[in-house]
Amino acid sequence: MKKQWMYVCGAGLMIAQGANAYDLPVVNLGMTSFLDGGLPAGPGWYLQEYFQNYSADKLRDKDGKALGLPKQDLDYQVAVTQLSYLSNLRLGNASLGMNMLLPVVTRMKVDDGLNNAALRGQTGMGDLLIGPFIQFDPIMGPDGPRFVHRIELQVNLPTGEYDDKHAINPGNNAWSFNPYWAGTYWFTPKWTASFRAHYLYNGKNNDPAQSFGGVDDIQAGQALHSNFASGYAVTDQLRLGVNGYWLKQITDTRIDGHDVSGRREKVLAIGPGGMYSFSPNDHVFVNAYFEQDVENRPDGSRVQVRYVHHF
Repeated sequence: MKKQWMYVCGAGLMIAQGANAYDLPVVNLGMTSFLDGGLPAGPGWYLQEYFQNYSADKLRDKDGKALGLPKQDLDYQVAVTQLSYLSNLRLGNASLGMNMLLPVVTRMKVDDGLNNAALRGQTGMGDLLIGPFIQFDPIMGPDGPRFVHRIELQVNLPTGEYDDKHAINPGNNAWSFNPYWAGTYWFTPKWTASFRAHYLYNGKNNDPAQSFGGVDDIQAGQALHSNFASGYAVTDQLRLGVNGYWLKQITDTRIDGHDVSGRREKVLAIGPGGMYSFSPNDHVFVNAYFEQDVENRPDGSRVQVRYVHHF
């Protein structure tokens, strides 16, 4: 039987069989959506809690076809705690801030139809994400803000639990650089569109899982990914709309320093979402995503609840 392997880091899942791949670390796919270009209540501390469920019944290869496993059922839950600080330090027409995120894989259920000989592992603490950011002041129009945006230089640190004897680990055992640009545009005072565009560069894992067959290192390829959403304020408190995410790997994964073709990942997901504001300091987001156009990744659906509090 061909070698098979699987890897989980924080909020996502990677699986490979033979020449197929699931190499990329976990990135922000759908975690953020409406009004993403600015923090909702100005300077100060923010606490955000994310609770996400991901379910898939297909594992796709490089051609978008299902892998040859008897079963391909994946279901896991992740909790992410994010602490943000927007300071009063100014840089021209912008303020400086800092983000920190810590994910925890709380539950993992897999069934490969092979007594989990291919899909098995452990839950636990994921990798720490840290990012200094610049929050630009809103550009105002005659009826309120027209555009607001932010740039963050996010770094993922390999601090999570990792054991090369496990095929599934909460930690990635490799650093990555994942900066982004996020913005929100107001078509009208009630109708907005938001985006968050990332670039991903990955470092080397010098202790790959044993299921890789004794290689010395693996370095996942570079990728582009983004979140997007458009919402309409039905009332002063309730905003409804559509949201989605997209990812495309743009360079090959390197194993022992050599490019390996046929491993590039891609996915597109779209679904409904909503945002409810209890006050200027408290907001709840609910987002659903249904994946399509998938290659070298699981193909499933994602549901997330996110709570934002400004102290």
